[in-house]
Amino acid sequence: QVALVESGGGLVQAGGSLRLSCAASGRRLSDYSMGWFRQAPGKEREFVAGINWSGRSTYYADFVKGRFTISRDNAKNTAYLQMSGLKPEDTAVYYCAADTNYMVAPHNRYGMDYWGKGTLVTVSS
Repeated sequence: QVALVESGGGLVQAGGSLRLSCAASGRRLSDYSMGWFRQAPGKEREFVAGINWSGRSTYYADFVKGRFTISRDNAKNTAYLQMSGLKPEDTAVYYCAADTNYMVAPHNRYGMDYWGKGTLVTVSS
């Protein structure tokens, strides 16, 4: 079983950038595909980006294409979400999650096996 811990959230002005990290422990990160998700107050958790075990396959929600980049460093057992061009509507708790179906980059929140506890991103206008 893998444990996931997100970090890197905070308060940023609109147009700014943040890099979120997801550190894994207990198992090798390369055993999993990874996804980033977010949940704004009063809304359902939604898919943001996914990456397969090797990093060669990625998938993004339409609302972040061209602004966010998902990546991973298996040697460091860490996945990342680089966010730029942030908008107030990006304000949410961001979660990383791991899927044992490691060959396929996640496309949605269903089927993810392990979740972190989240990190809050607040974008001011």
